[in-house]
Amino acid sequence: QVQLVESGGGLVQAGDSLRLSCAASGRTFSRNVMGWFRQAPGKAREFVCGINWIKTTYYADSVKGRFTISRDNAKNTVYLQLNSLKPEDTAVYYCAARRAGTQLINSLDYAYWGQGTQVTVSS
Repeated sequence: QVQLVESGGGLVQAGDSLRLSCAASGRTFSRNVMGWFRQAPGKAREFVCGINWIKTTYYADSVKGRFTISRDNAKNTVYLQLNSLKPEDTAVYYCAARRAGTQLINSLDYAYWGQGTQVTVSS
């Protein structure tokens, strides 16, 4: 059974940092695209960033320069470093994995999802 488990969310102040982790189990994802998405209350789920198996990364404009995605294939884990957090970054953050393929942005392309971790940024 494939599982993605996120951790590391919390309540922080604007300008603070957080590091989210996504641990995968049930299969190895070392050659799969991994992504982070987020969903704020009353809004649609949106792409945050993604990383492929050769560690090429892609970011939404809203987080570029502040967030960093990385992966440790030996640990089957993906990380998201969130710096210079803003109140508008408040959302549930989801880790996702593609079964196959190379595109990063469309949530419909991802087959596996974690349960999400809450990030709340106060002003």
